[in-house]
Amino acid sequence: MLKKIIISLMLVLFVCNFSFSADEFTLLREERIGALRIDLSEREVKKAIQCRLKRGPDELWGADGAYHQKWEYAGCGITLGMVSETKGASKSVDSITLVSPGNLSTKRGIRIGSTEQEVMEAYKPYWNEEDSKSFKIFVAGSIYGGLMFDFKNGKVSRIFLGAAAE
Repeated sequence: MLKKIIISLMLVLFVCNFSFSADEFTLLREERIGALRIDLSEREVKKAIQCRLKRGPDELWGADGAYHQKWEYAGCGITLGMVSETKGASKSVDSITLVSPGNLSTKRGIRIGSTEQEVMEAYKPYWNEEDSKSFKIFVAGSIYGGLMFDFKNGKVSRIFLGAAAE
């Protein structure tokens, strides 16, 4: 009887642990850079960013069959990857890049100019050690959907939220 209880308990713990760790994209869905987040609608983006917009061409990507467009807000240091199912349709955010002079911060308070140590303290639970390179890039989550910090002289020089690889 005790053996059956122990086996049942181990099975429950295994299933629970698997369900918590199986979703490597949790950070991607929950993270914010200022008011910006993945899947934010075009309308919400226009409310959130007051800088001048320069749009790139609307391009069909074979990898996902969707239409992608780059929205650059150079005065704010923000570049958004925008996506829609059909050409010219309303889009949503599929990636966010922040560089100087951007002054937004992540949910955990990391911004352009933060130190590598501050990034490590804030995002250690999500640290992808395999894809990170000390003094160059810190990957939180996955390169297939996560948060990446580039460093120059030990300080954050670029923040990227999205998929850096397919």
